[in-house]
Amino acid sequence: MQRPVRPAPRILTVKSARYLTPHMIRVTLTGDSLSDFPPGQEGAHCKLAFPRAGEDKDGFASHYAEGRPKERLHPVRTYTVRAFRQAEPEMDIDFVAHGDSGPGTLWAQNAVEGSFLAFMGPGPVKMTHFQADWYLVAADMSALPVAAASIEAMPRNAKGLAIFEILSEEDKQTDIRIPEGIEVHWLVQPDPHVATSVQIDFLRSIPWPEGRVQTCIAGESSAIRSIREYVLKEKGVGKADAYISGYWKVGLVEDQHQEMKRLETA
Repeated sequence: MQRPVRPAPRILTVKSARYLTPHMIRVTLTGDSLSDFPPGQEGAHCKLAFPRAGEDKDGFASHYAEGRPKERLHPVRTYTVRAFRQAEPEMDIDFVAHGDSGPGTLWAQNAVEGSFLAFMGPGPVKMTHFQADWYLVAADMSALPVAAASIEAMPRNAKGLAIFEILSEEDKQTDIRIPEGIEVHWLVQPDPHVATSVQIDFLRSIPWPEGRVQTCIAGESSAIRSIREYVLKEKGVGKADAYISGYWKVGLVEDQHQEMKRLETA
């Protein structure tokens, strides 16, 4: 089967960058190449390539002029389309800032109007149908963007539970448009460098609902593994109704984590 043609990388520039909370930066990106960006991609993953220190925009853009290059000259990391406004056009990407030295965090912490990057994607949206009696959303801060986008796409009469693991009380996000029937719990875990069980412990402490359940669950791989076992095996949620994904792993950079996931599924 022939693979679908990947869209060419889009060179985007920063319109604004601000701290939503102490550990989350929202960067608004714009550019002429967003004029044909498809609507309805909130929650889709994307790859971002970041310029090297001192690199100018023209030199950076020339590397992507003929599509995705075979040679990787720039660090690439995976993020989520948090919002897209077609009329402007502009896009929001949220970056976790918790003191690490990763290229995405460093870029976002220093982003100012006119900063630039390459956008590759989008990939598939994680939740595309909403037919459940009850929804379960669980995320740490790395997965808050996909969780928030999925919640905002739900019917306004949706019922369910959202569990957000955050680094501080001040990291609660008040701008998420959450249906009234979604019960939200913010669990504070201040150390981002250790795997935790706070989400699965909370899940086990509450009654499991009757009826069809759909999920959007993502975050640190060790924590996600235990939630996956509980949701799929103990509670019998069908795989077609369960988006569950490890986004990162304590002690590994993204390339190492992606290689670990490939080996696990080989």
